[in-house]
Amino acid sequence: MKRVHYTDSYLMNPQHPVTVNIIGAGGTGSQVLTGMARLDVTLRALGHPGLFVTVYDPDIVTDANIGRQLFGPSDLGLNKSQCLVTRINNFFGNDWKAEASFYPSVLKEVKRTEIANITITCTDNIKSRLDLWNVLAKVPSSSYTDNNTPLYWMDFGNTKTAGQVVLGTVPKKIKQPVSTMYETVGSLKVITRFVKYARVKEVDSGPSCSLAEALEKQDLFINSTLAQLGCNILWKMFRHGMIEHHGLFLNLETMKVNPIGV
Repeated sequence: MKRVHYTDSYLMNPQHPVTVNIIGAGGTGSQVLTGMARLDVTLRALGHPGLFVTVYDPDIVTDANIGRQLFGPSDLGLNKSQCLVTRINNFFGNDWKAEASFYPSVLKEVKRTEIANITITCTDNIKSRLDLWNVLAKVPSSSYTDNNTPLYWMDFGNTKTAGQVVLGTVPKKIKQPVSTMYETVGSLKVITRFVKYARVKEVDSGPSCSLAEALEKQDLFINSTLAQLGCNILWKMFRHGMIEHHGLFLNLETMKVNPIGV
């Protein structure tokens, strides 16, 4: 029997736009934000309230970002999150929010309005992922679901030519409907359960000074390819109300994509 995960019912029929936090607005985050804007427009055209996105990133645009990330020469010196969100808002007519800061690393520093239904991490370090899970896993459970209830965490990570996307459930279990056609799966592993990051030594390579140097660390289209594939998982969640795969491994050297079944 085929295994599937049914999307949390709140996301399918919310009272407000579904809240999304994107943490990191660089190579992957800038691409994911554009994907979320397209998803928002499509959902609203289908009668859904759409999305409300907040982007967190304290970094500014440098010469090395132009070309590999979605920034141009006129963006130099601007904060990444503010630059991208302003552009998206002007283009699509949204009122999404930019935070020129890191996402809080401990729960006591997080305001309730900073908790989103879907959190998407596009960061390049291990600590941010561990800190985020320490926050999300400790959010008190509630008897009802609203736009400040954490439901899913999607993480993007990559090396120079390979990477992965993993969508996990924040609650221990998302309630699943009774099905005679499928084996339903209410719990999806988050990235920190796939990879034991606590055992991995953090390597800080530092910022790149030029595009050529940046390309030695990450290939030109690895970020955008991962972003498209990851956003497609979210699209299927909303469009079909279920997913058979909650992640994937990508290798641009071999041109292979290996899905992760639920």
